[in-house]
Parts: sequence; C-alpha cells; structure tokens
Amino acid sequence: MDKERIKLVNRFGKFSPKLSTRNDLITYALVIVVFVMIQIISASGGLSNLWQGLLVPLCTYVILAVSLNLTVGILGELSLGHAGFMCIGAFTGAFFSLLMENTISSAWIRFPLALLLGGLSAAFFGAVIGVTVLRLRGDYLAIVTLAFGEIIKNVVNVLYVGKDSSGLHISASSMAALNMKAGGEILINGPQGISGTPMDANFTIGIILILITLFVTINLIHSRTGRAIMAIRDNRIAAESLGINITRYKLIAFTISAFFAGIAGVLYAHNLSTLTALPKNFGYNMSIIILVFVVLGGIGNIRGSIIAAVVLTALPEILRELNDYRMLIYAIVLILMMLFTSSPKAIAFRERYSIRRLLDRIRTHKEAG
Repeated sequence: MDKERIKLVNRFGKFSPKLSTRNDLITYALVIVVFVMIQIISASGGLSNLWQGLLVPLCTYVILAVSLNLTVGILGELSLGHAGFMCIGAFTGAFFSLLMENTISSAWIRFPLALLLGGLSAAFFGAVIGVTVLRLRGDYLAIVTLAFGEIIKNVVNVLYVGKDSSGLHISASSMAALNMKAGGEILINGPQGISGTPMDANFTIGIILILITLFVTINLIHSRTGRAIMAIRDNRIAAESLGINITRYKLIAFTISAFFAGIAGVLYAHNLSTLTALPKNFGYNMSIIILVFVVLGGIGNIRGSIIAAVVLTALPEILRELNDYRMLIYAIVLILMMLFTSSPKAIAFRERYSIRRLLDRIRTHKEAG
C-alpha cells in the first residue's frame, strides 16, 4: 500500500499542469494536416460524392471515440451508454434548430447555440445518471449505462411534439393527441423522428469541434483534476486514502464525456435530412462500435482513438467493391489492429520507432555534432 500511495502522490502532486506536450502537439498537427490534405483534394475535384458525404460522420465518430476514452481509458470505467448521450444531444440540437429556424435565420448563430444546448442537455443527464450509478463498478456499471441508452432511444420513439399559434404541444401516445390548431407544425413525430433539420454541419465545423474536444480532453488529463482521475483508475483505495473525492472526480469525467457525446450528436443530426432513433443510429450496436474505436486505438490513447475511428469508419467504404470479401477483410483488420495495440512486442516496436523517439534521436545527433 505504501508503494501505491507514493506512486499516487507523485502523480497527483509532483508534476505541474501543462497546456500541451510535444506528443499532444503531434496529435493536433495530425488533425490539421489531414484537414488541409482533404481540402486540397476536394478543391482539385479528386474527392467523390461518397467520400464527401462521409467526412462529417468521420468527425462525429472521432469526437465520440475521444470522449468515450475519457471514461474508459482515463477514468477506467466501462460505459455502454454513450449512444444514449449522443441521442439526447442529437434530438435536442435538431429540435432547437427546427424550432428557431425562422426566428434565428443565421446558421452561424443558430448552430453554435444548438451545439451548446445539445452538449449541456447530454451533460445534465450524464450528471444525473452519474450521481446514481458511478458507485457501481465493472459489469454492473456497463449494464446500467446500457439500459440508460436503450431507455433514451425508446422514450424518443414515443415522443410527439407539435407547434401552433398557442405554443408547443407534447404527447407520448399519438400525433392526434396533440390537439393542435389548423396550420400547426409537427416537430417530433414519434418513430418517424425529426424531418427538415437545417443542414448546418460541414467538414470544417467538424474539424473545429474535434480540435476543441482534443484541447479540453488533453488539458484535463494534464491538470490536477486529470491526475486525480487517473489515480482513482490506478488504485481506488490508495487514492481515497490520500483524500481524493472519488465520486466528485468520477462525476467530472463522466459529465465531460457525456457533454462531448452530445456535441457529436448535434453534429450528426445536422448532417441528415431526417433524424430517427433507430437501433443502428443510437442503439446498443452504436455504443459497441464506439467502444471498439477506443479499444483498438489503445485504451487511454487519444491519438489511437482518432486513428481507429477514421480507419474503421472508412474501411467498409474502401472495400465496398469487394462485396463478397468485405466483412472478412474488415475482421482481419480488426484482429491485426488489436494485436498491434496490445501485443508487448508491438508496443515495444512502436516506442522504438515512434515520432517522439525519432525527434529525440535527431536532437541528440545535433547536440553531439
């Protein structure tokens, strides 16, 4: 126990917070370079309509992977409710944009407000759920968060909201139960979801949101709060013996993770003409897919989550022409990525030939010369 306490004291109190490190700057640079390259290819006409339509979903999945890594990798808790927070953000943001489309005509004002509202609504539910379930651990927490995601999806599917001259009408039974006046407008139509959401999302906004997500997540990890969260992950008993408030710090990580899941949901909703709460969009499978991004990218590895989200989202489209062998190749890539991120020899190889090690060698060579 003494050794564990010494380790946690060093982590929690020795190092001063850093705004960024060289490794973090490489992550930022990677995102910016990819953005510039895609913009150049798009301007030259080398990007097909299929790939142009895939850019915003790629940004959405990257934000989801990074935010979930905050819970799974940094906090060390298994959560399967990320699709539920995404669903809350998506429908809240889409509802706000559709409701205020005529009142706030400028998309540059309306969309940021929708992002903020969607993120805050997801964060609110994250805090409410976190207070009640974060005392659970392991499989129990995973089961409860999974149930939460399914509840949210099913609640949205029975929700009817309309607007007429007398205001908003809400029902959980049918559209006829809204009792709207003539000329009323249906905003949320139960299982048919929301139609006509302004298409305000684009690739540039998606990249900006990725950079914001990275900035907040990375700076949180380097902060005193982040070191406390990682101390809880490494040894809960030793961290508590040092006076770290377990519930408080777990709730902070869980709420921030839910906030960015809601942001991703708003971005996702504003890239679709019709938003529905289907299992493939916000169900159990979506939560598993996001978790796969985190696991294959390396638990706690932010840059790895980004790469895994991009590769695994784009790969099915790349292999679309190989229809008979597409899923076979996809499965092989999953296995290879798992081995590359988890095998001790692969980890040692990456460390030996990493960009950071290469820069160190160049600097040492210059100093010696």
